[in-house]
Amino acid sequence: MSEVKIRMRPNGPFVVEGPFQLFDSQGQAFTLNPEKPAIALCRCGHSENKPFCDGAHKNCDFQSDERPPTV
Repeated sequence: MSEVKIRMRPNGPFVVEGPFQLFDSQGQAFTLNPEKPAIALCRCGHSENKPFCDGAHKNCDFQSDERPPTV
Protein backbone atom coordinates (compact mmCIF):
# COMPACT_ATOMS: atom_id res chain seq x y z
CA MET A 1 0.00 0.00 0.00
CA SER A 2 1.28 3.45 -0.92
CA GLU A 3 1.39 6.10 1.74
CA VAL A 4 1.09 9.86 1.64
CA LYS A 5 4.14 11.92 2.52
CA ILE A 6 4.00 15.66 3.29
CA ARG A 7 7.26 17.62 3.35
CA MET A 8 7.77 21.27 4.24
CA ARG A 9 10.12 23.15 1.95
CA PRO A 10 12.20 25.79 3.77
CA ASN A 11 10.47 29.15 3.25
CA GLY A 12 8.21 27.45 0.71
CA PRO A 13 5.22 25.16 0.20
CA PHE A 14 4.03 21.86 1.59
CA VAL A 15 4.90 19.16 -0.95
CA VAL A 16 2.40 16.29 -0.89
CA GLU A 17 3.33 12.95 -2.44
CA GLY A 18 1.33 9.74 -2.73
CA PRO A 19 -2.31 8.93 -3.39
CA PHE A 20 -4.64 11.51 -1.83
CA GLN A 21 -7.65 13.70 -2.53
CA LEU A 22 -7.95 17.42 -1.80
CA PHE A 23 -11.29 19.01 -0.86
CA ASP A 24 -12.38 22.60 -0.29
CA SER A 25 -14.35 23.74 2.76
CA GLN A 26 -17.63 22.83 1.02
CA GLY A 27 -16.53 19.25 0.28
CA GLN A 28 -15.85 19.83 -3.42
CA ALA A 29 -12.84 17.91 -4.73
CA PHE A 30 -10.04 19.67 -6.57
CA THR A 31 -9.06 18.02 -9.84
CA LEU A 32 -5.52 16.71 -9.46
CA ASN A 33 -3.31 15.52 -12.32
CA PRO A 34 -2.72 11.78 -11.74
CA GLU A 35 0.44 12.03 -13.88
CA LYS A 36 2.13 14.32 -11.34
CA PRO A 37 3.90 12.43 -8.53
CA ALA A 38 3.52 15.39 -6.11
CA ILE A 39 1.79 18.73 -5.67
CA ALA A 40 2.90 21.83 -3.77
CA LEU A 41 0.41 23.58 -1.48
CA CYS A 42 0.86 27.29 -0.70
CA ARG A 43 1.91 28.26 2.85
CA CYS A 44 2.68 31.94 2.27
CA GLY A 45 -0.83 33.01 1.25
CA HIS A 46 0.34 34.96 -1.80
CA SER A 47 -0.21 32.36 -4.55
CA GLU A 48 -2.53 33.40 -7.37
CA ASN A 49 -3.41 29.71 -7.74
CA LYS A 50 -4.40 28.82 -4.15
CA PRO A 51 -4.36 26.32 -2.63
CA PHE A 52 -1.51 25.40 -4.98
CA CYS A 53 1.92 27.02 -4.85
CA ASP A 54 2.91 29.24 -7.76
CA GLY A 55 6.29 30.34 -6.39
CA ALA A 56 4.99 33.63 -4.91
CA HIS A 57 6.82 32.86 -1.62
CA LYS A 58 10.07 33.78 -3.37
CA ASN A 59 8.93 37.41 -3.78
CA CYS A 60 7.04 38.10 -0.55
CA ASP A 61 9.78 37.52 2.06
CA PHE A 62 7.99 34.42 3.42
CA GLN A 63 10.02 32.91 6.26
CA SER A 64 9.09 29.54 7.76
CA ASP A 65 11.17 26.47 8.47
CA GLU A 66 9.61 24.78 11.51
CA ARG A 67 11.25 21.78 13.11
CA PRO A 68 9.63 19.11 15.25
CA PRO A 69 10.18 19.55 18.99
CA THR A 70 13.05 17.62 20.49
CA VAL A 71 12.14 15.45 23.42
